[in-house]
Amino acid sequence: MNTIEFLRQFRILDYAVFDFVVSFLGIYLLSPLLSKLFLKLRLDIPKKSWMFLTLPIGIVSHLLVGSITPMTRDLFDLNDHYILKIIMLILLFFGIKGIKIIKK
Repeated sequence: MNTIEFLRQFRILDYAVFDFVVSFLGIYLLSPLLSKLFLKLRLDIPKKSWMFLTLPIGIVSHLLVGSITPMTRDLFDLNDHYILKIIMLILLFFGIKGIKIIKK
């Protein structure tokens, strides 16, 4: 068992805690750079919004690369996992709520 497999064995429900920690830490560290990039596109996205959008961005990026993770699979399961769907909608709402369009 290598190090990544060992770290990913710790789970909450069916989701690896290590994946959540790495995702949120990565967005936390990249959010100042991403915010500066989006300022050039006239969008003001605060760090708090990036943190709310971490999981929805992860779902979209996994779909784009064709990697179906347990969370992606559960989110698109039409017959179950309603709490996950509600949580994703809430995260998406609060993430988008903080974004401001900058006018010239």
